[in-house]
Amino acid sequence: MKRTAAILAASTALMTAPALAQEIDPNLPNYEPVSGVSGNLVSIGSDTLNNLMTLWSEGFRGFYPNVAVQIQGAGSGTAPPALVEGTAQFGPMSRPMRGSEIEEFEARFGYEPIPMRGAIDGIGVFVHRDNPIECLSLQQVDAIFSSTRSGGADAQIATWGDAGLEGEWADRPIAMYGRNSASGTYGYFREVALFGGDYSGEVREQPGSSTVIQGVASDVNGIGYSGIGYATADVRAIGISAEPGGECFEPTPEHAGSGAYPIARFLYIYMNVDPNEPLEPLRGEFVRYVYSQEGQADVIRAGFIPVNAAIAEMDLEAFGLGGLGN
Repeated sequence: MKRTAAILAASTALMTAPALAQEIDPNLPNYEPVSGVSGNLVSIGSDTLNNLMTLWSEGFRGFYPNVAVQIQGAGSGTAPPALVEGTAQFGPMSRPMRGSEIEEFEARFGYEPIPMRGAIDGIGVFVHRDNPIECLSLQQVDAIFSSTRSGGADAQIATWGDAGLEGEWADRPIAMYGRNSASGTYGYFREVALFGGDYSGEVREQPGSSTVIQGVASDVNGIGYSGIGYATADVRAIGISAEPGGECFEPTPEHAGSGAYPIARFLYIYMNVDPNEPLEPLRGEFVRYVYSQEGQADVIRAGFIPVNAAIAEMDLEAFGLGGLGN
């Protein structure tokens, strides 16, 4: 797992780099189409990435109308088996592959899958638009959503009064909305916001990011977590502090890109690439499109945060595509 581990280690280091900002890095090239690109592509994986994969596919097909793209988004956990079984060329995931998933792939093919880091996402903690709460610490979020309180809170937070609200809100019970276990967002939120603990049995699991938002929007007592790109006018993403009494940061592109917002992550698209064979033009040009001005403009349109040229250069080289200058 050396190659994948190196890319993921670099991901952690680059999350704190100032270059990860909302503006598109001017060092990324404009996309230049080439001849001979046609065929069918199938994407199976993350629901969080559904909208972005659709935008990328539409943009790519604008250059190559003879390309057909099918997108299925039932959760990140569906991507690894689809790649192993060969039913998809792209496996979008909102979390890194687990060691067991990489091992299963490697046992089948003799090499590891390669992740493309196409965008950055802040996982928003959303409340109903009428809820006045402004900020929660990670420890409070853990005490709301978990049964284990691994973050160190003394007691469960069951009402909005427990979370610090007063008056008519004090006795209102908190209604929790989240993703199901097939979701990479579910796993990442558990690892970061629940400190690796277990979810409360009271969390109302939803099949998709948009349905989490819909649940909170229709429940004045609701709170839920979802990719920030799924926000609507009926909900509000609150600020989160990394520790009790710490500074609160909202999941803006600036805060997520700098690492100040504590629940931010890369969004990955895994691929099966034989290291002994060149990547065929269809998938290779799709990768180049993602790392172009046009592809990263799609990232902003989807509500996520674009990556910088340093990440693009590293990933293009990992795919054997020679970097930005080729």
